[in-house]
Amino acid sequence: MSSRLFALIPCAGTGSRSGAPMPKQYQTVAGRPMLSYTLAAFDACSEFSQTLVVLAPDDTHFDARRFAGLRFAVKRCGGASRQASVFNGLNALIEFGAKDGDWVLVHDAARPGITAQMIRTLVGELKDDAVGGILALPVADTLKRIEPEGDAHLEGRIARTEPRDGLWQAQTPQMFRLGMLRDAIARARQDGHDLTDEASAIEWLGHAPRLVQGSLRNFKVTYPEDFALATAMLGPTP
Repeated sequence: MSSRLFALIPCAGTGSRSGAPMPKQYQTVAGRPMLSYTLAAFDACSEFSQTLVVLAPDDTHFDARRFAGLRFAVKRCGGASRQASVFNGLNALIEFGAKDGDWVLVHDAARPGITAQMIRTLVGELKDDAVGGILALPVADTLKRIEPEGDAHLEGRIARTEPRDGLWQAQTPQMFRLGMLRDAIARARQDGHDLTDEASAIEWLGHAPRLVQGSLRNFKVTYPEDFALATAMLGPTP
């Protein structure tokens, strides 16, 4: 039996850095809730068996009517961190028939620039891979580091320039086998580490995920000014 595809959208964060009055995934961008762009991209990929949105148990902002016509399911099993929400979501996918050998693509709800083509490119590159991998971009900018504390840190002064050779900026989706990813997160949690993405958990097990070229369009909306950029990118062409 061939492996099936599932999508997991952790959507339990508060988006505190965005300055928005509600979780940023529900903010309107170019006339639509930001989350709808992600759901539409996966909905356009009919090869997926299920897309699961993981909400915080006390989420009062989610309104399914705003996403009418899109294929997805919801579980209110979000945790205190992204890692916890993904772990709970992986277990919830089992209720929808997902097996350990099936592929799960975890995607940030705050990356509304994702497209069906990007998703299919990732799947095409990784469907026969032993480990899995992620969308990412080679770092193009010069990287500066400041001191972690003290007056120089408070003043934002450069301590040194970091070499960017070989550095890539992680994006999502991140695509791994359900069983491997669940075990990796469980091991990281057991060791007391709260990792910020799924690839880090897989690396924690000693595996080496692949990097698949992503796109600048697939940026993460994080700060208040990012909403204007997303609106300009996703709005109608003049």
